[in-house]
Amino acid sequence: MSVNFENKKAVVEEIKNHAKDAKCITLIDYKGLTVSEVTELRNSFRANNCVYKVYKNRLLKIAFDELGIKFDPSLLEGTTAVAFSSEDAVTPAKIAVDGANKYKVIRVKAGYAEGKYYDENSIKVLASIPSKEVLLGELLGLLTNPMRSLAVAINEIAKKNA
Repeated sequence: MSVNFENKKAVVEEIKNHAKDAKCITLIDYKGLTVSEVTELRNSFRANNCVYKVYKNRLLKIAFDELGIKFDPSLLEGTTAVAFSSEDAVTPAKIAVDGANKYKVIRVKAGYAEGKYYDENSIKVLASIPSKEVLLGELLGLLTNPMRSLAVAINEIAKKNA
């Protein structure tokens, strides 16, 4: 076998390793970005523990097919970057959508999260979900609010009787 074929097999395995551990996979059309904008976007993904890479579309298709991840073949045409996150199902979509809003030239093609395919519009909805930390904070606030209100009411009664 040729060295080139072996290199392609290694890249397919790399994609599969990222994809099988990923809670979210986001496909991004990055055409039109400058080098500094791509670097800024890549740093945003890296800062949030996401992998952002550009692979050949054919190798992405092979890897996704081997894992049973189905994307519309037309999405794997043209310039395609892919973001993987093994920690959070929302972060790559959120960063990609924020990048699309900021740079105006890129577009989020589609995504795959928690075993489900998301088209461009669904990824935007997914990206609007607050982070896990924000949701936990809101839940904690909802759970502690009745106790806090009771404590304030008891304290006011104690002040009146004193």
